[in-house]
Amino acid sequence: MIGADSFSSSYSEAREKFQEAVAAARGSAESFKHPRSGPGGEELAVDAAWFGPSDASRVLILISGTHGIEGYCGSGAQVDWLRREEFKLLPADTCVLMIHAINPYGFAWTRRVNEDNVDLNRNWVDFSEPPPPNPGYVELAVNLCPSEWTAEAQEATARNMAAWQASHGAQGAADFRQAVTGGQYTHPLGLFFGGSGPSWSRRTQTAILQKYLTRETRWRHRLSHWAWTLRLCGTPDGFPAGKTRVQARGGMVRSGGHVDEERNRGLEGRERRQYQRLSRVASSR
Repeated sequence: MIGADSFSSSYSEAREKFQEAVAAARGSAESFKHPRSGPGGEELAVDAAWFGPSDASRVLILISGTHGIEGYCGSGAQVDWLRREEFKLLPADTCVLMIHAINPYGFAWTRRVNEDNVDLNRNWVDFSEPPPPNPGYVELAVNLCPSEWTAEAQEATARNMAAWQASHGAQGAADFRQAVTGGQYTHPLGLFFGGSGPSWSRRTQTAILQKYLTRETRWRHRLSHWAWTLRLCGTPDGFPAGKTRVQARGGMVRSGGHVDEERNRGLEGRERRQYQRLSRVASSR
C-alpha cells in the first residue's frame, strides 16, 4: 500500500520501512550508528541513501528528523517517495541523497531536541566565535523553565511573562517570541538551546555531505517544508467577522461539520501540482 502505510508509529518501524524501501529501489545505503540507544534498547542510527549516477553534478538532498519528533512525518514522506518510484522521474545528470532521521535520539524518544537537549536548527553556528547573545532569554529563563510546576508556579510565571511583554510596549509580543525561540547558548536545560559545540548529528551530517558531494556538485538547500499549508481555524457559526478574517487569509471555513468543498478542491489542486514539481526540483537552477 502507498500512502498512509508509509508512515510509522515508532522510530524502529520508520527505520525498517526506510531500509526496505531503499533496498527495493536498489539505492546505495550506509548507516551511521549513534552512541545512545532507543527506549527499548534498540540501535539508533542515521541512514543515508543515494539514488542516481554517482557522478551526477546535481543533487537533491532530502533530510528527515532534524527535530526528532518531526521524523514521523519526514520519514513517511521519504518512504512514500521511494515506494512511488519517483526516483525514476529524475532528469539526467541528477541524483537524490536521502538522510533519514538525522536526529535519531529525538525521533526514538519522542523529543524535538537531541540527547543533549540541543535544538539542531540552533546548532549550526560557528563555535570558534562567541555564540549569538540572547539577553531576552536570560531575563525570562527562570519563568520559562521554573524549578516547580505547581498551579501557583504556573500562575506566577504567566504573570511575570505578561509583565515582561508589557514592559516592551508595542513590540512586546515580537520581542517575547524572538527571546524564546531565537535560540540561546547560556542555559543547557532551557528551551531552544543551541549547544556548546557541534552536536553528533551535525558532525554526522557534515561527514555525509563531505563524502557524497564533490566540489563540482550543484546542490540546493532550503530550510523549509516543501508543501502547501492549510490554515484551519475554529470559529462559532454566529461570529461572521471571524469567518471573514479566516477566508481573507486563505483559510477554510467549517460550518455544521462540513468543509468548504470548492476551496478544498482548489487547495488540493495546488498541492498536487507542487508535489509533481518536487520530483523535478533537482533540475532547477
